[in-house]
Amino acid sequence: MLTRITSLLLVATVLLLAPDTTLAQDADKDGWISLFNGKNLEGWKIGDAKQGKWKVEDGTIVANGPRSHLFTIGEYKNFEFKAEVMTTPGSNSGIYFHTKYQATGFPRIGHESQVNVTHGDPVKTGSIYGVVKLYKTPAKDNTWWEQHIIVRGKNVVVKINGTTVLDYTEPTGTTGGRKFSSGSFALQAHDPKSVTYYRKLQVKPLK
Repeated sequence: MLTRITSLLLVATVLLLAPDTTLAQDADKDGWISLFNGKNLEGWKIGDAKQGKWKVEDGTIVANGPRSHLFTIGEYKNFEFKAEVMTTPGSNSGIYFHTKYQATGFPRIGHESQVNVTHGDPVKTGSIYGVVKLYKTPAKDNTWWEQHIIVRGKNVVVKINGTTVLDYTEPTGTTGGRKFSSGSFALQAHDPKSVTYYRKLQVKPLK
């Protein structure tokens, strides 16, 4: 009996001390982790689920209103995030980071990297909504673009198709929900007239 107990304790100790290899298994050789499997919304959670119209179609996530948000389950602090995005004319959407799941309403925590080419809102793709406003964007409707968000500490850089459109550092003493911390990502379905497509969503954690 003692020998068996000792063996079980040794196994438990090995498991506790073993390194977490989940990240290594999920990441590619360059450290990128896919957030979307191209088939379904596994690994995501819908806010405003009763009115959300999220679907996966031809390997893309389709965001269509009424207002709803699709949150990742995993959380990140310092990272590079990439997604290929395409809007239909007049559409509004967004990519949140450092946010938290909400059952309803627009996320009150974290920042939104705006997705908007020709919607009536003058704040365009690449902006950090409510913080840094861009009134022009290199993105175009009906054309895939890469939205690349890099966060290190209190700094965020946003690139559209490899061109830096924003480089912002949060001032010391910033308070409220719109500040750098850590959290999940979320995609936004803004309104019934907006249809936005997302694919190849991936994250690379940074130290």
